[in-house]
Amino acid sequence: MSSPELDVVEFLLTAAIYTDNHDLDERDLPPRYRRVFWEDGGVERPLTTTTNTAAAATGVERPWDAISGLMFTDRDDFSGKIEFSDRGMAESWFLDRVSSDTLRDNPTLAYAFADEFDDAVDYETAREQNRPIHADRVWIDSLLEEMFDEDEEEMLDLVEIRAPEEIEMTLDDLVLTADQEKEIHKVVKAIEHRDYLAEIGLREIGKLLFVGPPGTGKTSVARALAQDLDLPFVEVKLSMITSQYLGETAKNVDKTFEIAKRLSPCILFMDEFDFVAKTRASDEHAAIKRAVNTLLKSIDEVSLIQDDVLLIGATNHPDQLDAAAWRRFDEIVNFPKPDSAMRADILRIVTRRMEIDDFDPAVLADATEGLTGSDLRLVLREAVLDALTEERRKLTQQDLLDAIEGFEERDNLKNMDMIDGDPDALIAGGSDGHSHDHDHDHSH
Repeated sequence: MSSPELDVVEFLLTAAIYTDNHDLDERDLPPRYRRVFWEDGGVERPLTTTTNTAAAATGVERPWDAISGLMFTDRDDFSGKIEFSDRGMAESWFLDRVSSDTLRDNPTLAYAFADEFDDAVDYETAREQNRPIHADRVWIDSLLEEMFDEDEEEMLDLVEIRAPEEIEMTLDDLVLTADQEKEIHKVVKAIEHRDYLAEIGLREIGKLLFVGPPGTGKTSVARALAQDLDLPFVEVKLSMITSQYLGETAKNVDKTFEIAKRLSPCILFMDEFDFVAKTRASDEHAAIKRAVNTLLKSIDEVSLIQDDVLLIGATNHPDQLDAAAWRRFDEIVNFPKPDSAMRADILRIVTRRMEIDDFDPAVLADATEGLTGSDLRLVLREAVLDALTEERRKLTQQDLLDAIEGFEERDNLKNMDMIDGDPDALIAGGSDGHSHDHDHDHSH
């Protein structure tokens, strides 16, 4: 069982053991510790433990207060440094109270104390399961700092880079079709067995195109995959290629792929891929066409097997892609609108932390035909906000049915022809100035 004092002692002990053992490297520090000690592209020994670093690494607001009553701790009031006055006593105290689960999550401690746990803890396994450095925000930032000087920072306008720790959604939070699950499983296996695939010369693998209407989860699946696989997520805003502020566009496209290769292993995600085909078919400026041709050439040259870059394109408009765009991808993954069973599953997942009386997702699924996953999330958001206006946190099935009806009304408004339609339709309450929204009693 964790406690503030146990958390702080674990932190101090990890820092002391890491400092003393030069066989250990950054991969042996849990990410929450690595982050506070990271400086100038690495972790320098000795690791200095202060009240500030302890608070940042453990989340314990007053770390010294948590451990000041222990006989083996000491603090320097001037520098704020906290450490052990008797390390042997600290280790005995810690080992009497710590669980094997804690050691399995901390390779440095597993290295030092695995023998104390009778095969329940293995250092190599702990290290293997620890999140790799390339997944840390601090590592990503230090690499980007190294790659770009101030004059080149505009190139970062083309990409948005997320560390896995910044992505909240996992694949378990999403409802996938059987085909989507199968393709994702294949990709995961390809990433696991990259060396073997290179050995047998199978390099044309790891370029996926996600195809489907807006709101069907293309971006969510790509991000969740990055979170689950501990890979940095590099999202390219293709429409930014046309930005007047981006100077030499072709050079910027090259730089985008250079970023992905330097951050590898990573996922390179390109949304609105139909933009490529549209640009090639239009009378766009020659510089933009050149940039798009550079983009297609760069896609040809990047490889999951050689560069550790998984490329995912996404489009809402597959009909606008030409043959040159299609042939860049080795797998096409369809993202249809969810059927009734999928909608019910999505509703179950999204409402996991909500309290709802008489909740019947199957009934709601039948009432939401044609809605996407993101539509369903909007429906639930409205239901929650409507309940909060009535000072309620507990929802009812009727709240959700009302929110579905409200969503459909808004959807109809969105699709109205504002020019040819009835001019009175845009006046609150219609032409007589009175509201007609009394057909449904919303009181509970």
